[in-house]
Order: sequence, then structure tokens, then C-alpha cells
Amino acid sequence: MISDKNIAINAAKEAGSLIMNYYKADYEIHDKGYHNPVTTADRAADSCLKEILMDAHPDYGWLSEETVDSPDRLSKDHVWVVDPLDGTKEFIEGVPNFVVSIALVENGTPIIGVLYNPVTEETFTAAKGEGAFLNGDPIHCVAKELVSDMVILNSRSETRRGLWKPFADTFGELKAIGSVAYKLGLTASGKADIFASLRPKNEWDICAGTCIINEAGGKLIDLKGNLVSFNQEKTLIEPGLIAGDVDAVDKTYNILKGIN
Repeated sequence: MISDKNIAINAAKEAGSLIMNYYKADYEIHDKGYHNPVTTADRAADSCLKEILMDAHPDYGWLSEETVDSPDRLSKDHVWVVDPLDGTKEFIEGVPNFVVSIALVENGTPIIGVLYNPVTEETFTAAKGEGAFLNGDPIHCVAKELVSDMVILNSRSETRRGLWKPFADTFGELKAIGSVAYKLGLTASGKADIFASLRPKNEWDICAGTCIINEAGGKLIDLKGNLVSFNQEKTLIEPGLIAGDVDAVDKTYNILKGIN
């Protein structure tokens, strides 16, 4: 029988293939809210994922950025938490920093995480207790000893708004990249020391990435120092987040915790 991880990988690649039909092509853009665009590609990918994942397990719950939420999921032991296209702004701009994000949550904990970048064909995967991988090769969080040497992956929009200016001389490099989920994958694979956000994120932004970070030997906490539990009634996680190598997260938390 095909494993849930492989079901998720196959679904992510199917959705990614659909997304590439729209990439740098003609599609419609709608605004769900202030600076929150959604495209035809998001919705096509969402439909594709829901069909594949829910057909595989009709008894599982469903939480997606592009689907109207239902309280039914709260009573389920297993819930798919997906973002069919994390990094929509980057997708629209033709910047290859976006991914399909799929997680499976069991009683509040992400036990499977899959991130697929259809442009670069990077596939980040993890299952609880089995380690984390990039295109089949094991990955691990890494961290430099000194905060002043660390590379932090942060938000393009937060950077544009000047929120990171107070920390310009604190870290080694502040690297603004689109897609929260993609940043988590890159951090888990040792491409940076830390992922950090100073503003709230939704469960679907970080759920798959959290599983991958955990299995790569790291952790994700909010800016209050708490681990995050998933499939909650309120999907917004406040006030912000830090993820990466355990020691690096603790050091970064001591710097950022007072800002909210």
C-alpha cells in the first residue's frame, strides 16, 4: 500500500505540474484582501490536491488556504494541511521562490511534510521519526556559533517595510526570500542558519515546513517561545516565528523576543 508520504509527494508534483502551465503565462489574479493575491493557478492546484489527498483518505480532515474552512476538521485525528501555492506574489512576479506545501497532522503534530518547488524541482520531504530529505538525500539544520555570522532568511515584505532595519548589524546576513514554506525547506537543508518572521503566519504556511525542520534536527517556535500545535480553531499563529537549528533558534529568540 502506498504510504501517506508518497501520496503527498505524488500530489505535490501533480499540483506543481498544473502550476507550471500558468507560470509566466496568462492567468487571472484576484485580491482576497490587502496585498493578498490569489490566481487561477492557486485554485487549480487546490482542486488537484483536494481530489488526490481526500480520495486517498476520505476520513481525514482538510485545511487549505484556498478552501472555505469547516469545523469538521477539528474532530479528526488526521488532517491534511495544505497551501497549494505558497509564494503567490513571487509566482506572479516570475520569481522561482514558491512551493506546493502539504502536511499531514496527527493530533496537533505534523507527521508528514512535503514541499515541492516546480521550477527548481526541489522536493523537501519528511515523516516523523524518519528524517528529512531533499530530492532523496538526507538534510540537517546547521548553525554557526556566533549570531553575528548567521544567515537569516526573512520576509521580502517585512524587509520592504523596514521591520528588519534594527537588526541589520546583529546578524551576518539578512536574506529576503519569498514563500515562508520554501524558506523553512532551505533552512532545514542547511542553506541558512535561521528562518524568522516578525509577523503572524497561518498554519498552512508553516505546517509542512515544521515537520521538515523537526526531522532535520531543528525546531520551530513562536515569538513567545512556544512550540506550535496544528489543526487549531484559530489558524493564525502570532506574533511571529523562528525556526532552524535548536541552539541557533534559542540565540535568535533572545534577540527577537522583545519586539512585540
